[in-house]
Amino acid sequence: MSFPPSALSSPLPATVSAPLSRAAVVTTLRAAGCVFAEDEAELLLSTARTADELAAMVERRTLGLPLEHVVGWAEFYGRRITVDPGVFVPRRRTEFLVGQAVGLGRRTAERSRRPPVVVDLCCGSGAVGTVLAAALDRVELYAADIEPAAVRCARRNLTPAGGEVHEGDLFDALPAHLRGRIDILVANVPYVPSEEVGLLPPEAREYEPLVALDGGADGLDVLRRVTAAAPQWLAPGGHLLVETSERQAPRAVEAFTRNGLLPRGADSDELHATIVIGTRGPA
Repeated sequence: MSFPPSALSSPLPATVSAPLSRAAVVTTLRAAGCVFAEDEAELLLSTARTADELAAMVERRTLGLPLEHVVGWAEFYGRRITVDPGVFVPRRRTEFLVGQAVGLGRRTAERSRRPPVVVDLCCGSGAVGTVLAAALDRVELYAADIEPAAVRCARRNLTPAGGEVHEGDLFDALPAHLRGRIDILVANVPYVPSEEVGLLPPEAREYEPLVALDGGADGLDVLRRVTAAAPQWLAPGGHLLVETSERQAPRAVEAFTRNGLLPRGADSDELHATIVIGTRGPA
C-alpha cells in the first residue's frame, strides 16, 4: 500500500493487514487535506469490514476520490443512496428541490385520487426519484440519464421502488406513453458555466462526469432544452422543477415563461439552494 507524499509522516503501519487506529486514519486524512477528517474517519471505520478494506478506503480517499465513491453511498434526505464510481454525487442543497417536489406530488395525489406520474430527469444515481418514491408512497416512477454508469446505478436504487430507468438524452429516453401525462418532472440539470468547471473542487471535476456538471456558456443550455420540451410532456397542471443558482434564476424564469410555463422561484438560505418551478396551465 502506498500513500501520497503528504501522508508519509503519518503513524500508519507499513502493511495493509495491520489494523489502523482511529488516530492514524484521522492523521492521514488530515495530511491529505480532508477538512472534516474526524467525521470521515468515523465513517470509514464504521463502513470497512476488514483491516485491509479500511486501508484501501483510506488510500482511495487520500488520492482524492469523493468520500461517497469510497464508501459506496451518500446520505440524502435521510436515506442512504448507492453511488457508484464515476456517478454524480447528490448534493445536500438538492434536498430543497426534493422537498418542494414532495409537497407538489402529495397535492397532486390528493386532487387526482391516483398515484402521480413522476419523472427524475438527469437522474444520476436516482437519489431524487428514490426519495420521491418513498415519500409519495404510491407513485408511477420513471428516470433517465445519458450516462450508462448513472443508469446502472439508478436502477440499483430505483428498481426496488418499482421505478423504470431509461438511458438517453433527456426526453428522448422516455417512453412515448408519458407524453402529456407527467405530473411531477424533476430535472436536476447541470448548470455550471463551462468556464467555471475548472474552478470546481478536484473531487467533482476529476471523478464526476463532465456532462453532469457543464451547463454550457452561461450554465443554462440544458435547462433551456428541458423547458422547451417540457410542456409537451407535462400533464395539465403538471410541474417542472429545476435547480439553478441565484444569479441564473432570472434567466431561468425567462426560459420558463417563453415556453408557456407559469414560473415561480424559491430559495433556501439554510441549504444555499435556488430552484424554479414551472406549471403547465389546464387543458
